[in-house]
Amino acid sequence: MKCVLLFIIVLTSFSCDTKPEEVYVASNNWKAMQWNKPLTDSLLVSGSTYLSVYSQIYSVTEHKTHNLTATVSLRNINKKDTIFIKEADFYNTSGDLIKAYFTETIYVKPMQTIEIVINERDIEGGTGANFVFDWIASKDVKPPYFEAVQISTSGQQGLSFTTTGVEIE
Repeated sequence: MKCVLLFIIVLTSFSCDTKPEEVYVASNNWKAMQWNKPLTDSLLVSGSTYLSVYSQIYSVTEHKTHNLTATVSLRNINKKDTIFIKEADFYNTSGDLIKAYFTETIYVKPMQTIEIVINERDIEGGTGANFVFDWIASKDVKPPYFEAVQISTSGQQGLSFTTTGVEIE
């Protein structure tokens, strides 16, 4: 009996994780990507892009939801020119700002992809979460490309889909 009790105590102590998991996964070092020079060149244009991101989706009825992990990609699809992202703001279904990912303009090198990961346990965004990205690029280059992959797996079943950004300015 003592061996069984000791085994249960050891098993319980190793299975407890007292440190909470981060809701927002830091996949980038925003400080290292800060652009500290003025961006006032007359050959630059600015724009805004909207990207829908689903933290949850409905299943069967509006009373049952599935949580999703979202990988948000900020892509510079130009081979030679750097682009700049001024803001990456994450909103919930009600339109409330959840998080501003950086406060200083960052640069994205040619062909570079920057990612933001929304944890599956983070349901604050809800079924209508979204991002708005404000960006700057040269007039003669392609604007940044924004895409999200939402995924959930359970057992042998999985669900995944993508969304694409829409320029709003």
